Amino acid sequence: MKKINCLEVFGFECDFEVSTFEEKSTFVPKIDQNYFFDEVTTKAILAGFVFNQRVLVQGMHGTGKSTHIEQIAARLNWPCLRVNFDSQITRLDLVGKDIIKIKDGKQITEFKEGILPFAINNGLALVFDEYDAIRSDVAFIIQRLLEEEGKFALLEENEVLTPHKNFRLFATSNTLGDGDDMGIYHGANLINQAQMDRWNILANLNYLEPEREIIILQKKLPNLAKNDKNLAKNMVQMANFTREAFKNNDLTSLISMRTLLSWGKNIEIFNNIRQAFKLSFYNKVSHDEKIVVSELFQRVFGDDIA
Repeated sequence: MKKINCLEVFGFECDFEVSTFEEKSTFVPKIDQNYFFDEVTTKAILAGFVFNQRVLVQGMHGTGKSTHIEQIAARLNWPCLRVNFDSQITRLDLVGKDIIKIKDGKQITEFKEGILPFAINNGLALVFDEYDAIRSDVAFIIQRLLEEEGKFALLEENEVLTPHKNFRLFATSNTLGDGDDMGIYHGANLINQAQMDRWNILANLNYLEPEREIIILQKKLPNLAKNDKNLAKNMVQMANFTREAFKNNDLTSLISMRTLLSWGKNIEIFNNIRQAFKLSFYNKVSHDEKIVVSELFQRVFGDDIA
C-alpha cells in the first residue's frame, strides 16, 4: 500500500495516515470524479478502513450514505461488496448452504459459501445497506463479527473463520435502530441495543449545503443550465422547501439529492421543467399534499404545476 494525500483526494487534511492499495481488483467500485465528500462523515469512514473499526452511517434517504462508503473504497482501491437488506435476505444467503451437483457422473452434496464467508476470507469491505431493515434472526449472525478481533463460526462446515486482515464491516441505516418513529420508513425494524453498542463509530450524514448541491447538479448534468443559468439554484431551493415542509409535517415526502438528479435528467430528456418535475416527484405525493407541492413550485418557478 502507498500513502495518499487526503487534501488532494478528498479535499481536506486527515488527522491520521491513509493508504491505498496499488493494484485494483474486480470488486473495487468505479470512481465518480464529481463526488463530494462530507468531511466529518468521510473521516469516520476512513477510520473504519484504517483502524478496522465497525462504522454505521445513519441519515435520511437520498443523502448518499452507501455511495459515500463506496466512493472512499474506490479511491483506496479497496474491494467492496454492498448487500441490500430486505425481508428476503436469509441466514442461508449470508452464511451459505449445501447444494446438489453432478461430479464425475455422480450426484454429490457440496457446501456453497455465502456472502459473509466470501468477504471474510477475501478481505473485502462489506457494506450492509438498509441495516435497520434486517430481520432479527439474521442480525444475530453478525453479532460476533462486530467485536474487535471477532471471528465467525461457520457451523455448517464445523469451522471457525478468522477474518482476513483487510476485511472491514460497514452499515447504513435511515433510523438509529429504534424503529420508524416518523412513519416514512416502513419496514424499519427495532435493532437489539446490545448489537447497536458494538458499532465502534456512528456517523450522521445529512443533506448538503445548497451551494454544494448546486455544484453537484451542474457537474453531473452539464447541459442543465443551457437555457437557464439559475435552473440548478431554483431546483435546490425547491428541494429545500420540501425538506422544510417535511420537518413541519406538511409533507410526508421530500426531494432528496437522488430525486434532484432524476429531475435534472428528465429535464434534459423532455426539455420541460414542469413535466420533468411531475415525473420525478409530483406524481409520488398524495392527492392532499399535491396542493402544498404546487404552492411551493409556484413560489420558486412562478408557474402553475397543474
